[in-house]
Amino acid sequence: MRAHIDGREVVFEDGQSILEVARNNGFFIPTLCELADINHTPGTCRVCLVEMRRTPDAVPVVVTSCNTPLQEDMLVSTNSLELRRMRRLQVELLLADHDQDCASCSRHGDCELLDVARVVGIERERPVLEHPGGGRTRNLAAPAVTRDMGKCVRCLRCLAVCRNIQGVDALVVAGEGLTCEINLRDGQSRPEPGCVSCGQCTLVCPVGALAAKDDTGRAADMLADPDSVVVAQFAPAVRVGLGEEFGLAPGVNVEGRIISALRALGVDVVLDTNFAADLVIMEEGTELLGRLKQGGPLPLFTSCCPAWINFVETRHPELVPRISSTRSPQQCLGALAKTYLARNMTLERERVRVISIMPCTAKKDEARRPALFTDGSPDVDVVLTTREFAELMRMHGLDLNNLPESDFDNPLMGAYSGAGAIFGTTGGVMEAAVRTVYHVLNGRELENIELTPLRGYENVREAVLDLGPEAGPLKVAVVHGLKAAARMVGEVLAGRADHAFIEVMACPGGCMDGGGQPRVKRAYQPHAQARRQALFTIDRGCGVRQSHNNPLIRKLYEDFLERPNSPLAHELLHTGYGDRRQERYYTMKEIWREITLATRVHGRNG
Repeated sequence: MRAHIDGREVVFEDGQSILEVARNNGFFIPTLCELADINHTPGTCRVCLVEMRRTPDAVPVVVTSCNTPLQEDMLVSTNSLELRRMRRLQVELLLADHDQDCASCSRHGDCELLDVARVVGIERERPVLEHPGGGRTRNLAAPAVTRDMGKCVRCLRCLAVCRNIQGVDALVVAGEGLTCEINLRDGQSRPEPGCVSCGQCTLVCPVGALAAKDDTGRAADMLADPDSVVVAQFAPAVRVGLGEEFGLAPGVNVEGRIISALRALGVDVVLDTNFAADLVIMEEGTELLGRLKQGGPLPLFTSCCPAWINFVETRHPELVPRISSTRSPQQCLGALAKTYLARNMTLERERVRVISIMPCTAKKDEARRPALFTDGSPDVDVVLTTREFAELMRMHGLDLNNLPESDFDNPLMGAYSGAGAIFGTTGGVMEAAVRTVYHVLNGRELENIELTPLRGYENVREAVLDLGPEAGPLKVAVVHGLKAAARMVGEVLAGRADHAFIEVMACPGGCMDGGGQPRVKRAYQPHAQARRQALFTIDRGCGVRQSHNNPLIRKLYEDFLERPNSPLAHELLHTGYGDRRQERYYTMKEIWREITLATRVHGRNG
């Protein structure tokens, strides 16, 4: 089919939108709400206006290009004077109802609304409503993902990714007119179907309405405290994602420069979460073997993804007996930093502060779980997302491009295997576990160490692995994205799944595309494969590629833990889960209302 855009003939297929065809042929049309990566074309922002007509002398019809199909022989104009005027007016209306406190906004310097305002030609301050964004929800006290609806432009991207990509459906449109906002289903409650803190919505929000909880100030305070010994750890996915925040190509491994940055910030001990990933394989692999040999509920599900754990506890607590009790690598390393490391450095636990740099927003939620506290203090004190760590670096004048490469130098927990590195991508946990389980069962290494059946990118991948004469075939599954995870859970609970071991990562692609990773304007997860291949490259470059061959892991068990799943290992490295369907989170407004009511009833000193 053929049509004309700005006088040039274009070829297109039936059903393609005007915006899609324009982009394919090099025409630029500004937009704020559309996001093709998640098949989201709602036409709510009204910025992508174009004129279309059948003949040159016909009266043009103004339409939104993102959700209007191009028609045969149609004449389209994308940049007339009238269109420019209408786009400016529409953006002015958006700005008038927008809380323009840009200085403290999470998207400061990275705001798509301001980008569009510049494109359409807004050159000076415009009148705003008396209370822009007033009356809409502002919950900055949430443990993982904050909401500031005064900044919302109602693009509905967050609903699309939560509902269509993740299948969580925790967000709804509430109110009408100027009070219209995105709210949590069932208000602030956390029962089904509630938010699981995966943070995928923060990757697509064009403004600062949805953001990861900002803990950069807390981290900076700890680094400035002379009485604290600060231990920092960073996850495998961080080293292949952080560079994007500083203009480097996607997938560039900046591990050595991260170490330099942490030392420049004042961190006393730099550790690698990859080391703890090796430790998790030892514990979780032993747990799997125990269930295979001695009995226990199967399949065994992995437990290193906190958003997945939130999903189970708030929606399917009947699945809890099938969840591995092994803590996530972040929490294992936090526990060891305040025990094993502190003992060897002759430090009191109270002086050690652990800062984690994670690709995940749900890790913030995880670190606050009461079961992961010891004597009233958390094993991990502060969790920064990759984006927050980049901001902390900029706050201290550090540019990743100008930092030298440094090596880990801690003699206790500095080395990691290739198996620990691939934890950051979907299928990596399963592959790492199989490498070690095979060795335990057969007394020799797996010949083909790269398990290609586990390395596809489908949301659900199943394989039957030959573990030798001792165990025979083992049916496993790898799942990423909560929409696919929900389907797998349904199969397990219905008795239709005969897997022994299932890995689940809440975020599509796994940790490498977690909710705390660098975002890309007007795109959703465009760098997934580059980051993923970088982790596989790190694995291939490691001298040791199996967790059980990591010499520091062996030393840890010899000197401290004794053996996998020992009483001490169980105390420090394992935890339990439960039914959280009735759990409720309150906003500060609700808390203040209760305090006010109590004061009236009982008196100020009651």
